[in-house]
Amino acid sequence: MNPPPAAACRTTARRRPAWAGRNYTLLTGAAVVTNLGSHGALIASAFAVLEAGGSGADVGLVAAARTLPLVLFLLIGGALADRLPRHRVMVAANALNCLSQAAFAVLVLTGHPQLWQMMLLTALCGTGTAFFNPAAEGMLLSSVSGEHANRAFALFRMAMNGAGIGGAALGGAMIAAIGPGWVLAVDAAAFAIAGALRAFLDVGHIADRAPGGGLLADLREGWVEFRTRPWLWSIVLQFSVVVAVVGAAEAVYGPLVARDQLGGPAPWGLALGFFGIGTIAGAVLMMVWKPRRLLLVGTLCVFPLALPSAGLAVPLPVWGLCAVMFVSGTAIEVFGVNWMTTMHQEIPEDKFSRVSAYDWFGSVSMLPLATAMAGPVESTFGRTSALWGCAALVVLGTAAVLFVPDVRRLTRKPALPKAASVPATDAAPDAAADAADPAVSAGVSRG
Repeated sequence: MNPPPAAACRTTARRRPAWAGRNYTLLTGAAVVTNLGSHGALIASAFAVLEAGGSGADVGLVAAARTLPLVLFLLIGGALADRLPRHRVMVAANALNCLSQAAFAVLVLTGHPQLWQMMLLTALCGTGTAFFNPAAEGMLLSSVSGEHANRAFALFRMAMNGAGIGGAALGGAMIAAIGPGWVLAVDAAAFAIAGALRAFLDVGHIADRAPGGGLLADLREGWVEFRTRPWLWSIVLQFSVVVAVVGAAEAVYGPLVARDQLGGPAPWGLALGFFGIGTIAGAVLMMVWKPRRLLLVGTLCVFPLALPSAGLAVPLPVWGLCAVMFVSGTAIEVFGVNWMTTMHQEIPEDKFSRVSAYDWFGSVSMLPLATAMAGPVESTFGRTSALWGCAALVVLGTAAVLFVPDVRRLTRKPALPKAASVPATDAAPDAAADAADPAVSAGVSRG
């Protein structure tokens, strides 16, 4: 005899730990869907430009068109996400991403797209991302308790990056088999599905914001939170360089090296897939490892991000490139989980999205310039010299951050008592019963 629906829901809820509530589960599922589409679409957009007769400089311009609106609108997106229900901001952004990627797919599939058309559509996609990212990060940070944040963030990132493995590998294979247009169409469908999932997020556990002095006042409050924490602004400054040079290497030089020396898009998609496997390995590690000095350990793990640029500069054979991508993926995942745990620990909940917006803004601020200049730099200095320069900047920028005392000294705070740490409104059904179960408690011992 089949159990009634309510009993079935309770049975399903008991299969997951108490901290994996409805919001966390929906956010994780939606992230898996979007990453399946977007990892392939990033490769597809580069090869769409190349197949339309574009050069390496044109690939850089399209990549810059995606990131420039991201820089311009991130701060506004963060302020809105701390004012409006975050899930509504996320759904609206997903809708814009869906429409822009669908139009890009139609353009590629039906003819010869012009450079300005591809730049315009990727700019719309970047605009959606600018409003989505601060809202999504604020929503995720508010969906777990402090006690379980380390494990929750590691599991979320493992699921998200695991989807990226399939997305990158499948995207590379699909581009080689049927062309980039269909990969872009799959990405549009993924945004539609993920937006539908995010429409069911519950913001009832988030306290109403007190009326503020307007958008500029909200931005000033976020800026105060940002600038008064040396560990925060120094690492964001570091990542403004790291993200720029790594982004240029992967968005522009990687596809060019793949085309000229590795045999086409499939090997580059495979290498990106190994990066995703590395992130899963890093997330598995962080499920059980709780380093006391969160930022010191995280920062040391940024050094390996220089390896992919160096590998492309040599260039390494495909298996060697896959190996360095795996190592860098593992390392950056250790940083990412420690970073999210630190943000969750140190930033007030009502300012999550604004501080996240300053974090994103600083981190990607130089990416449009780097991707746009990648082609001219290659023409002036040569591709090999440009890639070695990318690797050197990663090493130098990361070494500089270690001179900031707070980065070396900030430590993990003790967990709150269990009874006070799990928000009842976002816990899974029957969470209290699960928490009292010794088997469940032992299994939930942890960004």
